[in-house]
Amino acid sequence: MRKQYRSQLVAEESLAEEPMGQFARWFRDAAEANVFEPNAMVVATATPDGRPSTRTVLLKQFDERGFVFFTNYGSRKGRELAANPAASLLFPWHPIARQVIVTGTASRIGRDETAAYFRSRPHGSQLGAWASEQSAVIDSRAELDRRYAELEARYPEGEQVPVPPQWGGIRVVPDAVEFWQGHENRLHDRLRYVLEAGTWRVERLCP
Repeated sequence: MRKQYRSQLVAEESLAEEPMGQFARWFRDAAEANVFEPNAMVVATATPDGRPSTRTVLLKQFDERGFVFFTNYGSRKGRELAANPAASLLFPWHPIARQVIVTGTASRIGRDETAAYFRSRPHGSQLGAWASEQSAVIDSRAELDRRYAELEARYPEGEQVPVPPQWGGIRVVPDAVEFWQGHENRLHDRLRYVLEAGTWRVERLCP
């Protein structure tokens, strides 16, 4: 089940000065290569005593401030990040033999930002954010569907749905970002940006 990766080498001098610029380049490459959902990322969180958990979520925004996704703050990841803001993100772009690995600190974005994004969501997704108490135990699928149907009757298509108070954005501000490019003979490129005293430096890691 092994596969030889055949890709161009990644030289340090080809990289952007800071990681968000480099991420923008690679994200564009992944989209142009028709990678399925290039904004899908694995989010890793942990309890204060170090018990980890992971799940796949969709990146919704990124800029020089960091990476943003949206969730129910009462979900497992929401609770864990509230207690322990250390987080890691993984973008697994397998078809182009690339990965991006981010470590950083998570915090909630402002309610104005959350409301602006919520308004851009499809009507059904807005209702779903109210219907689901994410990560909570529920008796049945029928119960979930009943909640949704009640909300659909209360807020028909075209009527503004209020932003759920327990739902919003989380921004992960990176302190290290690794760009991984697969190569033949397992001699992969691993180039990591590390933030030190407000300045980014790049280091190469052994594969």
